[in-house]
Amino acid sequence: MFIKQYFNHRTHSDQNFLVLLFLSLLINIPGIFLPIIEPDSALYATIAKHMVQEQDWVNLFGNGSDWLDKPHFPFWVSAISYTIFGINGFAYKLPAFLFWLVGLRFTYLIGQKLYNTSVGQIAVLIQATALHNVLANFDVRAEPYLTTCILGAVWYLLHLQESFKYKYVLLAAAWTAFAMMTKGVFVLISIGSGFVLYWLVTRRFKEFWELKYWLYVAVSLLFLFPEIYSLYVQFDLHPEKLVFGEYGVSGVRFFFWDSQFGRFFNTGPIKGSGDPFFFVHTTLWAFLPWTIPFIIALFYRLQKSLSHEPKRWVIVGSVIVTFLLFSFSKFQLPHYIIICFPFMAMLAANVIWELRSSPEWLQKLVWAQKAILLLVVLLVALLSYWIGFSTYWHLILVSILAVGINFSLRFKSHVLTIVSINTLTMGYLAFFLFFSFYPFLFQYQSGSESAKVLVGKYAKLPTGSYQSFSYAFEFYAPGEVKLLQNKNSLSAFIQNKPFILYTNKSVADSLRKVNPDYQILRTTEHFHITKLKGTFFNQNSRNSTLEKRVLLYLP
Repeated sequence: MFIKQYFNHRTHSDQNFLVLLFLSLLINIPGIFLPIIEPDSALYATIAKHMVQEQDWVNLFGNGSDWLDKPHFPFWVSAISYTIFGINGFAYKLPAFLFWLVGLRFTYLIGQKLYNTSVGQIAVLIQATALHNVLANFDVRAEPYLTTCILGAVWYLLHLQESFKYKYVLLAAAWTAFAMMTKGVFVLISIGSGFVLYWLVTRRFKEFWELKYWLYVAVSLLFLFPEIYSLYVQFDLHPEKLVFGEYGVSGVRFFFWDSQFGRFFNTGPIKGSGDPFFFVHTTLWAFLPWTIPFIIALFYRLQKSLSHEPKRWVIVGSVIVTFLLFSFSKFQLPHYIIICFPFMAMLAANVIWELRSSPEWLQKLVWAQKAILLLVVLLVALLSYWIGFSTYWHLILVSILAVGINFSLRFKSHVLTIVSINTLTMGYLAFFLFFSFYPFLFQYQSGSESAKVLVGKYAKLPTGSYQSFSYAFEFYAPGEVKLLQNKNSLSAFIQNKPFILYTNKSVADSLRKVNPDYQILRTTEHFHITKLKGTFFNQNSRNSTLEKRVLLYLP
């Protein structure tokens, strides 16, 4: 009865949005229940695991030593989740998913404020079904947290710009501080660049001297105290620690400079080699199936949109400046671009909505989106055949169903047709990824597969890893995993039995020749499943790419 009354108070458009939103959320849920994938996600999950097991919420440990790379906030959130739900993959992914849901709410609110309710709704659906966003809810790193924190800061800064209230200062500063404690101080550029461009374009120069903004910056820095304190205690107070091959490394300096700007200028301890066009071709696939509307928004309707409402420079500026910052950085990874997706979604949503006045263009866009679905179906079919899935014919049936629905979707509103087709496209792709592709890959993530047998009497035994390091094994193993770096540490470890040892086949064979009491608990085949290549996909050459790993038990 409640649901019926609820829908009776909604317009037909709102009901369509709620149905599509439900389907979009459904698309993202299966990835939460899949194992954590190596390397980054499993590393971050392990760092938070160490926090809980050691009850140490200040020091970050990874790779068997003090770890200085990312700030604390995502690890604190994951650790809190572990204390509630236990140390498991679901508990690691759940808070990121909840943050992402809050980000969808901010996307709607900002889109509604700067455009209209319909654009806000479409932007939410785009944000929920963009490919790399769906993947980010499965392969959880910092981005679900960071994206939401940036959106929260922008939302309250929009309010602060209109009205000086202390609650807006505090809320904008809190979200900004959370963002900085997730990725570093560079996020101030993503948060503030849009506002700066808006003030410059509209000649609102007095905004630069407004006390409320300087108060906001000061409070944001004040809220950083937990992060600065933790870094100072772990590193600045201990110059004897060896970090990045050097002594006397300052954690505070790393946070404010080397972590992000050091990477940008390639002067920090973590270096890379950037390609100015990396994020151009990354966006083409990462923002699927919404790439075409976004391109149209950039090259066809952007100028008209900004002239109609200059305040939209707030989101346009953030996208442009952040994109350029990433593009000219020397350290680049595909998931970095995700923090631009909510603003890109608003631009794409606006162009879809505005094209209602040009039905011939909208009809062309409908056919373009249908073509993308057909292309995705074709690629899935070819990849499935190449891999040699046992469920290949099931996928064919699902593909036929998706194509049939694709061509039968005809609504009076072309906008609804486009959004429905793209939701179908991502639903089909998510079904393939989460129910066929990734389950297939996880067979070859040896660490998580090997840890499955560490139950019962094996769960409390000392566990070590030698010459076959795996973040996933370190996380899914019930207790601490000692990382044995050399033969001396291995010799010392095996003196005290019983124990569990995760290693490669060569080491296992050598140990069993010396001591026949070693028992093989499990033998697995390993491949670095985030660095895929054709020889691995090809079922005829796959065996040549695999490494055998062994889980030993010495009673």
